[in-house]
Amino acid sequence: MRCPFCAHDDSQVKDSRPTEDNTAIRRRRQCSSCGARFTTFERVQLREITVVKTGGENEEPRREPFDRSKIEQSVTLACRKRGIDREKIDQLVSGVQRQIETSGEAEVASREIGEMVMDGLRQLDSVAYIRFASVYRAFNEARDFEEFAGTVRDVAEDEGTTTNG
Repeated sequence: MRCPFCAHDDSQVKDSRPTEDNTAIRRRRQCSSCGARFTTFERVQLREITVVKTGGENEEPRREPFDRSKIEQSVTLACRKRGIDREKIDQLVSGVQRQIETSGEAEVASREIGEMVMDGLRQLDSVAYIRFASVYRAFNEARDFEEFAGTVRDVAEDEGTTTNG
């Protein structure tokens, strides 16, 4: 494994253990060149998944390999400064990845992935849910936020739940 600090190609595994939800192996490594320590995660990949992204109405759909880290980055950004445990974020991302991999499809629309993430965030934290939705659904005005937040509040009241934040 290449060291993220000095780019040396050799590192030693110092500790291995499963993550709490048993979806990955967490490995602590040490670079044999610079001595830096870093963590890697090893996950099972059931099949190669292609994400289909649609552009404008006159654009051809683009295809790219599924990249878990993109979901992880956007969920982490939506949850920033919300006091949400890193483990909860990882569980949400793992759940979305499992849904995609067990769907049996070799291609999945980016729109479907966005909806899966929104479903997970809605249950995790209402503010993170609204933040993600604002980017995913391309809110342009404050009114867009107000209308969406109103639907979040209405759903929470109908379900008899309270929203975080």
